[in-house]
Amino acid sequence: MINQSTIELLRAMKLPAMAQELEKQIKDSGTYSKLGFEERLGLMVDSEWNRRQSNKLIHYIRGAHFSEPAASIEAIEYHEDRKLDKAQILRFSTCDYINKGHNIILKGASGNGKTYIACALGNAACRKFYSVRYIRMPELLDELAIARSANESHKVLKAYKKVDLLIIDEWLIRKLTQQESLEILELAEARIKKSIIFCTQYETAGWYSRINATEDAEAPVSDAIMDRIVHDSYDVAVEGKISMRERHGLNHSEAESAGGSDGTVF
Repeated sequence: MINQSTIELLRAMKLPAMAQELEKQIKDSGTYSKLGFEERLGLMVDSEWNRRQSNKLIHYIRGAHFSEPAASIEAIEYHEDRKLDKAQILRFSTCDYINKGHNIILKGASGNGKTYIACALGNAACRKFYSVRYIRMPELLDELAIARSANESHKVLKAYKKVDLLIIDEWLIRKLTQQESLEILELAEARIKKSIIFCTQYETAGWYSRINATEDAEAPVSDAIMDRIVHDSYDVAVEGKISMRERHGLNHSEAESAGGSDGTVF
């Protein structure tokens, strides 16, 4: 039959959603016969477009390598003790800061949910089809060291320069060697006017001594890195009397169950 032949050709041309929509229209001919040709064709094209956009989004999210791939802006928790500005987070989710090349510094104690917020913002960027890359600082330093030994540092820097949004988790979790400081300077230089989200436990004033592990905390490399980051960054404190790991941990869940259904935090 002509219809079956058309369906097979659509699949051969890698248009499976159009083929599926045509099959649906054929099976429910009573309903779809009331529509004009252009309307039925439009439904087929819309199906294929939606499939491709969905696949594109999946590709962007997988390519970001998020530690929390399911993180979303909608699921961020605004407990009173966290002191998060919901309006500010929602503004970040529009990705205007990416368009303007601004950075975000998420700072707070371990377990306060910095990584989740960063991944949620990264997912929001992916949904607007910005390219995103998430990486932990220790892994970044290892990657730079391997590239240096293979004389391929320029390739790694080029890859990190290319993405629209770079997320560096555990920023300055340990003090840098002199060589690592120079490499981070090159990365910061490559990312000028391209957005980075930093997740860190340290106030920016404490970065100097961690970038340059020398007696001279005001060394030129520290100044150069700081100058390329902090003056164009939103500073966001992520607080919390209770760590998010504890809040969602087994012991806390059991305490809530024992205490009743009112959700009281003990």
